[in-house]
Amino acid sequence: METKDKEILRGGQFLVKETDCEDIFTLEDLNEEQKMMRESTKEFVDRKLWAHWERFEKKDYAYTEECMREAGELGLLSIAVPEKYDGMGMGFVSTMLVCDYISGATGSFSTAFGAHTGIGTMPITLYGTEEQKQKYVPKLATGEWFGAYCLTEPGAGSDANSGKTKAVLSDDGKYYSITGQKMWISNAGFCNLFIVFARIGDDKNITGFIVENDPSNGITLGDEEKKLGIHSSSTRQVFFNETKVPVENMLSERGNGFKIAMNALNVGRIKLAAACLEAQRRVINEATKYANERIQFKVPIISFGAIKAKIADMATNAYVDESACYRAAKNIEDRIAIREAEGNSHQEAELKGVEEYAIECSILKVAVSEHVQHTTDEGIQIFGGMGFSADTPMESAWRDARIARIYEGTNEINRMLSVGMLIKKAMKGHVDLLGPATAVGEELMGIPSFDTPDFSELFAEEKDLLKRLKKVFLMVAGSAVQKFGPDLEEHQQLLMAASDILIQVYLAESALLRTEKNAKRFGEEAQATQIAMSKLYLYRATEIVIQKGKEAIVSFAEGDEQRMMLMGLKRFTKYTNNPNVVALRTQIADKVAADQGYTFD
Repeated sequence: METKDKEILRGGQFLVKETDCEDIFTLEDLNEEQKMMRESTKEFVDRKLWAHWERFEKKDYAYTEECMREAGELGLLSIAVPEKYDGMGMGFVSTMLVCDYISGATGSFSTAFGAHTGIGTMPITLYGTEEQKQKYVPKLATGEWFGAYCLTEPGAGSDANSGKTKAVLSDDGKYYSITGQKMWISNAGFCNLFIVFARIGDDKNITGFIVENDPSNGITLGDEEKKLGIHSSSTRQVFFNETKVPVENMLSERGNGFKIAMNALNVGRIKLAAACLEAQRRVINEATKYANERIQFKVPIISFGAIKAKIADMATNAYVDESACYRAAKNIEDRIAIREAEGNSHQEAELKGVEEYAIECSILKVAVSEHVQHTTDEGIQIFGGMGFSADTPMESAWRDARIARIYEGTNEINRMLSVGMLIKKAMKGHVDLLGPATAVGEELMGIPSFDTPDFSELFAEEKDLLKRLKKVFLMVAGSAVQKFGPDLEEHQQLLMAASDILIQVYLAESALLRTEKNAKRFGEEAQATQIAMSKLYLYRATEIVIQKGKEAIVSFAEGDEQRMMLMGLKRFTKYTNNPNVVALRTQIADKVAADQGYTFD
């Protein structure tokens, strides 16, 4: 087990250690069982969701519930649930896979699915007592019952621990009486069980409770919210008025609610990223089909360079996002396996496995939610006037995509978290940032090498550039930490700039590693388009690193220090051979057009 442990980088270590392409998991590594699961998920989505996408736009909440029931019957709600509680007990990659392919047709259903399987069920499987799990999880796994999660309040959003909902112990010590108001509760209209967070007395931290949805027990619901998108996702306020909850329904222990909420969000973040993948593929497919068929100036609009640029960028984002999501998912799965082999319970292993990669979960949540928004936006643009019409699924895809940047902690919170968590890990000694950051500082003082390296091997230049992009992060973040120390978290704009560099490094590296691995086994010719996408993304990532690096440097450094860091930025982001961006985009778009859509998964 030790050798396996050495191969798997800890969370955040991608920044300071090299990853071998053989050590990452890609979609091309799926086993037969996983491929069959993907096919049956897609079959359900095409038949039940995609064929009826308009019903979801008409606030047909009953249809969402009907689809959820069928998903339960097909076992799709139970992938992550251990077998002893009537689940399938699949590994983390398989749970990501189902979440990915079930979420592409409509945001209404994917929200109901995510809220139920994730934050509605998972807190019990991960924190529940054996009795709680036996009682509730089988019902949730089969879709006999549905779950919802009550954390947000009118005054407690991003600051989740500031909730005012109270839990008061009865005189006989047998139950808690819960009173308070929760809002934006997904699945509230048809759920049987709530995970509710409330404060006992003047406790510093909130506590979690499992509350059955019984209207006669002081539970009332507000009207369905009127929302920009996800129209058929049931979203209501939930009011608790002295709702009696048996003491044995406390989740974990008193004051542990904030921890439960945060850990549920880590899993939620990477699953949300997965839930934005198939939406991108489907939008690309629809846009490509339309661009192939739409004739203007006597030719299909797909033949125009302006359209090709859009298709190429959309496909590239989807490919890169897949690469990063499945890389992280397998890291988590392997870390869980290591912990179980060391004697941890499944609960503990899963919690710690996901927590280990909390930085990557935040990175993915931000990047993929922003890419799906961009893809749906360009989808509308390719459709032109028809894209703006509610008669095509483009405008609903665009509206549904918008919530992804708010769910599971806003993208602003997640940007700051990713850098903040990395610095905390460095201070605990889990990731050595200080050594590499010091080395970068010394390199800035030294004389640069003017040798022309040998870039004849596939991705040799790209990997060299990637190494240098990591140095930009170390230079910027290292200097900022030195300057501001623990006060750095108050400098949010600097954290945001640093996190954008971090995000681009992780995504660009994930795509390069996936393509390198596949080029070695399938041949470079078979991976020609994937090679082009990896190169195009790295070019775009480098431009973002230049912009964000400069923004940070000119904002906190002055005089000689600023001049030296700007020179370092230039040195670290320089290509020896610039890629031909237009040629790369054309190559990618022509392949997507010929295939009538996205065929890289």
